[in-house]
Amino acid sequence: FKLMTVLVLLSVLAGLLAGCAGKIFQRCELAQALHEAGMNGFHGYSLPDWLCMAFFESGFDTGTVVHEPDGSSNNGIFQINSRLWCNDYKTSSSNLCHMHCSGESLLPSVRTVLVGACHTARKQSRAHKMLHRKV
Repeated sequence: FKLMTVLVLLSVLAGLLAGCAGKIFQRCELAQALHEAGMNGFHGYSLPDWLCMAFFESGFDTGTVVHEPDGSSNNGIFQINSRLWCNDYKTSSSNLCHMHCSGESLLPSVRTVLVGACHTARKQSRAHKMLHRKV
């Protein structure tokens, strides 16, 4: 459950922070953006947790795109995969977060999107547990 929640949140953040040309954040600048989005302590993850992940995934570069052998792509600061979490309009996607991989339309409602992402992760986690529980 926690991994799914984190992946959903990261896809949302990747969309929020990704741009067409890309932007390379400074560490403090990204920390401020994440703080303003309400991410410090969100589901138990601190700003240093988010910053560490962003640094090792993309070097704080929103324009980072890594293409996978299956045709999907990993996008943005948190390298969110287009096959499952967002729609890049190039590969078949489950689009579980109901967003574009670029996510520019989500900027005005960061917190609303994050809460919605958590609800999506919780629903899927419950469904997965029900389908795979032993009788």
